[in-house]
Amino acid sequence: MKIAVAKEIEICERRVALIPETVAKLVKQGLEVFVEAGAGEKAFFTDTDYETAGAKIISDSAQLWSEADLLLKVSPPQIREDGRAEIELLKPESVLISFLNPLGNPVIAQQLANRQITALSMELIPRTTRAQSMDALSSQASLAGYKAVLIASAALPKYFPMLTTAAGTIAPAKVFIMGAGVAGLQAIATARRLGAVVEAFDIRPAVKEEVQSLGAKFVEVKLEEETVAAGGYAKEISEDSKKRTQELVASHVKNSDIVITTAQVPGRQAPRLVTEEMVAQMKPGSVIVDLAAEQGGNCACTEAGKDIVWNGVTIIGPINLPSSMPVHASQLYAKNVTSLMQLLIKDKTLQINFNDDIVDAACVTHGGEIRNQRVKDALQAVAV
Repeated sequence: MKIAVAKEIEICERRVALIPETVAKLVKQGLEVFVEAGAGEKAFFTDTDYETAGAKIISDSAQLWSEADLLLKVSPPQIREDGRAEIELLKPESVLISFLNPLGNPVIAQQLANRQITALSMELIPRTTRAQSMDALSSQASLAGYKAVLIASAALPKYFPMLTTAAGTIAPAKVFIMGAGVAGLQAIATARRLGAVVEAFDIRPAVKEEVQSLGAKFVEVKLEEETVAAGGYAKEISEDSKKRTQELVASHVKNSDIVITTAQVPGRQAPRLVTEEMVAQMKPGSVIVDLAAEQGGNCACTEAGKDIVWNGVTIIGPINLPSSMPVHASQLYAKNVTSLMQLLIKDKTLQINFNDDIVDAACVTHGGEIRNQRVKDALQAVAV
């Protein structure tokens, strides 16, 4: 069986699916690992590092893709410079593990099914105790939350901590985190370490204790509807609840030096949490970092991939923040992927066991069909 690690061709993608350390562990198990030349360069892992770990370096990418029994990636398959779709390079009946964004782009699932590919999407790993070591969404979101605070602190024309000096006392920065998932909680912890006064908001009341345990004040809104979706993620709420939520957070946004928004709903446009009116009331020099920029943004003024100044407020819409920390992002992702692989490889052969709840949940396509009902529904919606 040939396990292959592809080189990412997306411009903003610096991560790699396996690092030399994880390659060495797989080789020790008697598995063959092939790495595309230059696959780890942007994450500061050289071809020599991989060879030392026991991998074979393949210069011909088409050969790597077409001969792989199990191909590992980070970002979804792309269209190459020569016009060929990477999906078309895959060997029929091979296995692909990657972030696939199947709910946001369900067409890719149909293309993989047409190619007879067994595809497992890292976004669909269930949020269970047993699957924690495979939860790539969480590992990468933690990186994004950390980096968001650093970006905000660099853009803010103020100190973060309170300082008492001979010239007077400087008040600490006020940070408001919207969304207390993995990214939000890491943002809270990072902002607190830098000395800021932190408040956090989430529509899920169950996260209150986690927020408070990190030293932040929890801003709570009472909603008369279910706010938690499958897997513990925030659920899209009604228009009436959205209006009540905006009314509550408006004053907190107004009084904050930094607002970091993290609210996302899988397969849907990001909920609009910060309106233009809210931004207009913020102090000049304030900063918003919108981690939902790629999904349309939580802030009405966000432009994905751009830093803009709107009415004196700097609004940053970063794309793929985890990739800006490729060393540790790759290390964590490689751990997630190899943990999943342990469920698929028995006696050095691939065995797709759908009786395993993790494999069943993560598998998008198999045997020429789309297996995941949510992806089927998303595809149907696109067709309509």
